[in-house]
Amino acid sequence: MRHRDGLAAIAAIGLSVVLFMTPAARWLDGLGTDLLFGARQLLQSGAAPESREVVVVALDEETYRRPPFNTKPSAMWTPELAKVIEALLDAGVSVIGFDVVFSTSLESLLPGYERPYLLSLRRGARDGRIVLGRVQHQAKPIEPFAGQRFAVGHDRNIRLINALEDSDGIIRRGPLAFTWREPDGTTRREASMAMELAARKAGSRPEWDAKGNLRFNGRAVRLAGDEAVQLNFDTRPGAVPLYSFADLHACAERGEGAYFAEHFRDKVVLVGAALDVEDRKLTSMRLATRPEGQTPSPRCVPPPMENLYDAGLTRDSIPGVMLHATAVSNLLNGGELMPLGSAARIGLLSAISLAAAAAVLGLSAGRAAVAFLALSGIWVLSCIALFFAGTAAPLLNALGAAGLTFTLLLGYRFAVTDRDKRAIRQAFGLYLPTPVIDRMVAEDKPPVLGGEERVVTILFSDIAGFTRLSESLPPAELVRGLNTYFAAMTSLVEEHGGFVDKFVGDAIVAVFGAPVDDGKHAEHAVRAALHMDRVMQTGSLQLGSDVPIHIRIGINTGPVLIGNIGSPRRFNYTAMGDAVNLASRLEGANKTFATRILVSDTTRDACGDRIVFREIDQVRVVGRSTPVRLYEPIIRTGRKDSDPRIATLAPFAAAISLWRSGRFAEAEAAFAALAPDPAAAAFVQRCREMQDQPPASWN
Repeated sequence: MRHRDGLAAIAAIGLSVVLFMTPAARWLDGLGTDLLFGARQLLQSGAAPESREVVVVALDEETYRRPPFNTKPSAMWTPELAKVIEALLDAGVSVIGFDVVFSTSLESLLPGYERPYLLSLRRGARDGRIVLGRVQHQAKPIEPFAGQRFAVGHDRNIRLINALEDSDGIIRRGPLAFTWREPDGTTRREASMAMELAARKAGSRPEWDAKGNLRFNGRAVRLAGDEAVQLNFDTRPGAVPLYSFADLHACAERGEGAYFAEHFRDKVVLVGAALDVEDRKLTSMRLATRPEGQTPSPRCVPPPMENLYDAGLTRDSIPGVMLHATAVSNLLNGGELMPLGSAARIGLLSAISLAAAAAVLGLSAGRAAVAFLALSGIWVLSCIALFFAGTAAPLLNALGAAGLTFTLLLGYRFAVTDRDKRAIRQAFGLYLPTPVIDRMVAEDKPPVLGGEERVVTILFSDIAGFTRLSESLPPAELVRGLNTYFAAMTSLVEEHGGFVDKFVGDAIVAVFGAPVDDGKHAEHAVRAALHMDRVMQTGSLQLGSDVPIHIRIGINTGPVLIGNIGSPRRFNYTAMGDAVNLASRLEGANKTFATRILVSDTTRDACGDRIVFREIDQVRVVGRSTPVRLYEPIIRTGRKDSDPRIATLAPFAAAISLWRSGRFAEAEAAFAALAPDPAAAAFVQRCREMQDQPPASWN
């Protein structure tokens, strides 16, 4: 069965890993990454560092509302834009990239209108500090106006600004290059806007090898698919500073060159829209939102326009220009996320699924569920820790694979493995002890005939005067009373570590020390007997409505043959041997000595000083050549309550000594002084009988 469980586990793990590695499950990778961004934002404290290399000049809502822009269409803004470009170039900006495309021009209607803008573009393009953007749509791109393309030197300073969407419409990757085939059959690769800006800032060109690997700025770039990186958005406030174009325009008109030098020297500047509706993108930051307008960049001239944002406004989208800003920053700082390769993903999914399989097959259903929840928690925390280190682990895919493995094997366990175990418990639960059944279930082995020799303690109890009592009760009432009595006594036996071997009429045969090893089986048997006697003395158990029960108990410790004994079709886990017979004889000897519990000397010796005993007598049992000393357990050592028989220990022992020496008259007087002790009273009667008819030889 273990082999079968192993095959089932392998099948469940394999199926789960395959399903969550398929392209259909790849969307879980993206969702998991989005959740990790949200978790990182909750756990990350503080603002972004001050030394930021990438900034954004935003054509924002304030720009559209301030003069002179509020009275002009955006196509007429180019002369105003030229003023800001000149100020940025004068301040020593590293490079300016445009995420906005001016594809139309008023030059044909108003000759010379765009001359300032074109001159600014030419100035920046000469030393490689201007990169215009274009967008590829189907076969024909959206490009800057022809005069602008000419001013920047055409393709040398124009790059694609297309974004890459995943299958669920979310942008998580930034393109580094675009490759296409020319009409003459040659393959051309062109760096993306972000890659071009990063290269010009770092003074290092990207190097692609034949296998598609990329080295840039002295390191290997961690790619996420072909020619793209997985964007690692910095969700801290102010991670990418946004400067309103309206503010910079006013600043440039006033000639505040120091402001531009302070905030833009050696920076990568991206010019793009940051509006309420237009050009907004859903990214991994959709679950890591913050209220807008909380960390404005330092202003130059006018104060911020009021009522631009509703208080506490959060949105799940970001301006498209932020994609390029994040990609540039990741490339310059080596901060792009590292997605795991297929081999690593398969290994992780297999490992966590294996752990789930071990839990469901090795633990009870409840503990397995707790273990699975703990495993899931550990995995989530591990993924968050890896994410802080820049690695995007398959958070949801691994949890899905582990959950599917857990579910499949839980169903298999209920339908197959536990069904067999339930069958074993149902088949043998009524006549085999619970420890034996637990061992069979754990070993997946049904019981077989056979036994072993073992030292155990046998407890034999009987109801005093049962024959007379049974004759006075209706059968139904007698059976109900017996069932109640047997149930109560069985619970007490099991409470002290034993099991009930059998019921013989009104007698109970219990075994201590098997099948589970117990180094204190004799003590536990005596404790059980004392407990049973205390319960019976309360009178709470009766055969009929007013018929009290009194029991006698005999206990013996010794070697027995114990195991599954019987026929192949019907057997029982039972003990056989002289030790069992002696326990039965000791139970009967209680009648002679007017005691309720008698134990053998072997049981007394095995208990040591943990039980207080009173020696009763020494008898010769039929079939045994060696006499057996009998002891009556009085109380467990250390109990707070006391027993009146404690005070009789020394006087009783002295009276027994007189009895054994044949001084019956003196013994009678000694026992009579102990009245009303039942055992002493029985010895008084025996002493009188011995005086009336003294034996020829006293032993």
